[in-house]
Amino acid sequence: MIKSILKFCLAAILIVSGVLIGGTVLTAKGIDNLGDKLQDKLHG
Repeated sequence: MIKSILKFCLAAILIVSGVLIGGTVLTAKGIDNLGDKLQDKLHG
């Protein structure tokens, strides 16, 4: 009983952390692209 609860908790933690890391990477890339466009406008 306890083992199955622990397995479920571990799976949930892995899924949540994976989503958070993936979201952070995508957001960072998006901000990076916006920063590049902004620099082009300022210097171009």
